[in-house]
Amino acid sequence: MGNDGYGFQLSLLQSWQLRRGTDIVHVAARQQRLITALAINGPRPRGFLVGLLWPECREPRALESLRVSMHLISRQVPGLLINGGAVLSLSELVDVDLHRVRAQIRELSRAGLNGNVAACLHQLRDAELLPGWYDDWVLFEQSRLRQDRLHALQIIARELLERCDCDSAVVASEAALEIEPLYESAVALLIRAEKRQGNNAAALRAFEKYQGKLKEDMGLVPSEAVRRLMDDVSSQPSGKRTI
Repeated sequence: MGNDGYGFQLSLLQSWQLRRGTDIVHVAARQQRLITALAINGPRPRGFLVGLLWPECREPRALESLRVSMHLISRQVPGLLINGGAVLSLSELVDVDLHRVRAQIRELSRAGLNGNVAACLHQLRDAELLPGWYDDWVLFEQSRLRQDRLHALQIIARELLERCDCDSAVVASEAALEIEPLYESAVALLIRAEKRQGNNAAALRAFEKYQGKLKEDMGLVPSEAVRRLMDDVSSQPSGKRTI
């Protein structure tokens, strides 16, 4: 058994890695994709998997590719794959880091922020799904996770601001803006957190960075709600202030 009583630990965040206990298990890219598809989607019929993983192939060839991948996984990593006939799944003894992050996001949406704030922020900030993978189904999951992380980080930043923990609210807002620099709600929370600490210059920098990026990428100006946040900011860095 591996850590925390699990036989396997599958990492999909930052980079792909499979461990059995303390040992890294090496599998080829095609097998990685089958394992990943089952980790993300849960138990699925063979027809679903061949359509997802080999969409360009005719069904007989795709099914043969699936059988080959199943055979290699079963030989290289015994116990990882559960063959239920028409339905395939991963063993219940697989601990997937993506599942932990999704559970954390669900809990934040349900009950708000609890526990270790720093650990929560760190986990969400670094939860980038399989960077460098460009399969259509992976790109979809990457986008979905980014949106979920944005929502969760906004919840955290808002609650921290309500608790007057402005330093952590700044960190949470900046983490959201690392994911999506044009996320207006995060910009507004960052400006409010900086202003509440008396950091008017930092609030102005955040606003001007957002304003410049919005104009460059979209040809737009900040909304009136964001501009109003800057009305009482008098401290400014060198250079002319424009809103």
